[in-house]
Amino acid sequence: MNVSQTRLTGLLLIEPRRFGDHRGFFAETYNRQAYEAHGITTDWVQDNHSLSATPGTLRGLHFQAPPYAQAKLVRCGRGRLFDVVADLRRGSPTFGQWEGFELSAENGHQVLIPVGFAHGFVTREPDTEIVYKCSDYYAPETEGAVVWDDPDVGVDWGLEGAEPILSEKDRAAPRLKDFETPFTYEKAAP
Repeated sequence: MNVSQTRLTGLLLIEPRRFGDHRGFFAETYNRQAYEAHGITTDWVQDNHSLSATPGTLRGLHFQAPPYAQAKLVRCGRGRLFDVVADLRRGSPTFGQWEGFELSAENGHQVLIPVGFAHGFVTREPDTEIVYKCSDYYAPETEGAVVWDDPDVGVDWGLEGAEPILSEKDRAAPRLKDFETPFTYEKAAP
């Protein structure tokens, strides 16, 4: 597999190898030994699977705060989506910045999202499925979000003027400047 560091420290783009023929393809989407060989040592405890029926469905930007903060390993199982990650780590040189990735069933790419980032996505095709691993269990009392259209974060969702399909919870999320982030940047040792 190919693992690439992105411009946001700790955020990784992962491209698993695929073996295909006239029947389709086979891909190993997770192998602990292979990930550890790339320095990725997260212990996954929960898998989640979400279906969005309509293109333009936007979910995010979500996070789970300490003591139940979650790292995530995200991929698209069917369809196509634009995956977005925003840095919420106080003291980070990229605090408040975002990065986006096209994830699709066709390209098989994955995003490793460390603790301290908000995550969201918008679907590009009908019946798009996102599948992801989490490093901690769901704890609703620690759920948080940053509003999807926060001008200080400035995500370009590629909606081309269309209104996204949102939950009321996502529509009412606060701006980054209006809450105290529970995450602190820890510079990696050289």
